[in-house]
Amino acid sequence: MADGICAEAVVARLALHLRVEIRVAELAEIVLDVVPSNSRDAEKLQEVAALLRHNPGAFAKLRATGAAVRHVRDDDETDAAVVRRLALSFDAAAAISQTASVQLASLGDEERLSATTEEVAAWLKEQDFTGTGRDILDIGCGIGRFERALAKAFNRMVGIDISSRMISIASDRCAALGNVELRQTSGLDLIEFDDSSFDCVLAVDSFPYLVLAGMAERHFDEIARVLKRPGWLALLNYSYRGSLLLDRADIGRLAEAHQLRVVINGEKPFRSWDGDAFLLARGGGTLPRAASSDVEQEALKSVTIRRRKSWHPATKNISAAAPRARVPAPAR
Repeated sequence: MADGICAEAVVARLALHLRVEIRVAELAEIVLDVVPSNSRDAEKLQEVAALLRHNPGAFAKLRATGAAVRHVRDDDETDAAVVRRLALSFDAAAAISQTASVQLASLGDEERLSATTEEVAAWLKEQDFTGTGRDILDIGCGIGRFERALAKAFNRMVGIDISSRMISIASDRCAALGNVELRQTSGLDLIEFDDSSFDCVLAVDSFPYLVLAGMAERHFDEIARVLKRPGWLALLNYSYRGSLLLDRADIGRLAEAHQLRVVINGEKPFRSWDGDAFLLARGGGTLPRAASSDVEQEALKSVTIRRRKSWHPATKNISAAAPRARVPAPAR
């Protein structure tokens, strides 16, 4: 609970990381035995225990869904092999629970998932990310929840995913939406899309798996290629390494290399989800938000000065990252 996350996310983390078999009722008692450091923690512990007691079957489903997706890579796995394994893993997770497969903190409940999706969609609209004249690419669309939530807020949206089962589910859920296109993709690149073909790119909980597969830098290359000028990238969760400092450093380096401006730098704007939000702009685009702190504003000024002096494309590759201790979900 150190991150101040909601009770549902605490339950999701327990489901994902608890290695021993234990009855849900017993786990609820253990939670209540924890000595809180303040009144807020005491209240949250009560909420966690209540969720466990009232949803014993849901907790078992969460554990099974989380176990379907392995957040580490073997020493001998190639990048492409990791992507293929993840595709099969997401197929398996979606077969267990459609809702939990894209967000464990939903506890497998459709209403909870919808509430979080609407909160994220509202945030995107507040950032002026959407618009009825804009074409949006959704990388890792999962079961199509943002295609549905934002259907009236864009001209055209293309959702791509490596999971055939998730694309099938999304196709059913979005069947009535004429401005939505869904495709299964290789996960290796965006080669099927032309240069400057999208106003915006959305990536919700998909980049952690691109980092795991060693594909993050390549996808930044591809995103920069398919984005128009002006263009915007909303990246919610960059990695599961457990270090926002490292994520900010990587995104700052990649943004500079691809002439993107970091507008929002790893904030936590959501009540019902513990995702880290990054928003980047390209070209002449203007967005209403500035950097999230005076320190970050100075950092952005420094980047701008360096750009004016010289241009050095990034040459380092992002290595596959170890899973962080607080992976929020095998969600995308």
